[in-house]
Amino acid sequence: MAGVFGVGKYWMRISEIVTAPIKPKPPATPEQARLNGLRQGVDRSRQQLKQEQERQRQQREAERRRKQQQQRF
Repeated sequence: MAGVFGVGKYWMRISEIVTAPIKPKPPATPEQARLNGLRQGVDRSRQQLKQEQERQRQQREAERRRKQQQQRF
């Protein structure tokens, strides 16, 4: 059965799966491109903030462990 896929009791032809071609998006207008760039900048800033907070948290934890080690000896 070439061109037919099935899972359990459900069988579909390739033509049933691919019904419409995927259309490419037109290029963004300058205004849309600016907004998209600003949104991406905000997302990058948020990610950098999270990374810096995590780095500082790990640094504090390492310092806390180091102090605990010194107190044992």
